[in-house]
Amino acid sequence: IVIDEVIGMWITMLFVPLTWLTILIGFILFRFFDILKPLGIKKMENFNGGLGVMADDMLAGIYSNILLLIIVRFL
Repeated sequence: IVIDEVIGMWITMLFVPLTWLTILIGFILFRFFDILKPLGIKKMENFNGGLGVMADDMLAGIYSNILLLIIVRFL
């Protein structure tokens, strides 16, 4: 499934100035959270049907976005 990854990256980049650097950092952050699934992301997979598939990537995107917004303030 690809659409869940697209939505996760879209959430990651919300409200962030789009530059090559922010896109790269956002991608790395999203993949980190998407692969390791810390901070309750793994529990999102327990939802039934497609919601579980989407929810974990959406939460990974939210966490990535928060960190990316903090990082951008210091760039």
